[in-house]
Amino acid sequence: MGISVWQILIIAVIVVLLFGRGKISELMGDVAKGIKSFKKGMAEDDTAAASGAQEPAKTIDHQPSETVAADKAEDKSKAS
Repeated sequence: MGISVWQILIIAVIVVLLFGRGKISELMGDVAKGIKSFKKGMAEDDTAAASGAQEPAKTIDHQPSETVAADKAEDKSKAS
């Protein structure tokens, strides 16, 4: 009870009729560009890791302001 060749052929014909031959080839071109871009990015990461010249880890300095409990107490006093 698997998918036969005829069923696949019918599905392919319906897809071509719905999207058109130009739209499908355009979509495949976009997919190919994405794959090439991904491979290029992976190659750049490999060369950066191999050179050993990595940037130091960046940190974010955070200075907490007032606590939430103090803000709620001020809100309640303003509401009265």
